[in-house]
Amino acid sequence: MSIALENSWLEVLKDEFEKDYMIKLKSFLKDEKQNGFTVYPKGADIFNALNHTPFEKVKVVILGQDPYHGVGQAHGLSFSVQKGIVVPPSLKNIYKELADDISTFKIPTHGNLTKWADEGVLLLNATLTVRAHEAGSHQGKGWEIFTDKIISELSRQREGVVFLLWGKYAQNKAQLIDENKHHVLKAAHPSPFSAYNGFLGCKHFSKTNDILLKEHKAPVDWQID
Repeated sequence: MSIALENSWLEVLKDEFEKDYMIKLKSFLKDEKQNGFTVYPKGADIFNALNHTPFEKVKVVILGQDPYHGVGQAHGLSFSVQKGIVVPPSLKNIYKELADDISTFKIPTHGNLTKWADEGVLLLNATLTVRAHEAGSHQGKGWEIFTDKIISELSRQREGVVFLLWGKYAQNKAQLIDENKHHVLKAAHPSPFSAYNGFLGCKHFSKTNDILLKEHKAPVDWQID
């Protein structure tokens, strides 16, 4: 897993790559491939969230759980899929909420959220890989330690970041965030199973931009295309 990592994140996370959990994780991923399993996303995309959103540019964090496990979906950004892939149900609800929240938002024809990442929205999954067609199959293998470190270091070294925590899993990460320095917005998960329990109507996108303006930061242009 000798994958290029954006310089600012490499500085923050370099010690993690020598720790026991990461050595075991690398070995696990190597074994998965040697045993004939397909792993998503492809190696070059595993750290896409970090590579598109440098440490000092992070304004917003949207935390997901683990990558999509279908063919061609995952590309290293939470909730996002590659162009040409059907927009997943959770992302459809994100778009629905955006259209209700921001009057100028037009629902895109695809689900690639790279533009958000390039604008300073860290689209971070807690687990960064998955075995094809087996949801959650790489949970508990070490990724969560790594991504908890990402959240903790953002909390420690930065100020005024907006964390969007959707669903109980993401909300459990609030303990890693200093809410005296940062902004935490919570809602139900956008999955069809829970979106009507508080995600739809949460107005997190306009609220985020209101906060960013008060922090003297540029708001996010949520429009994809």
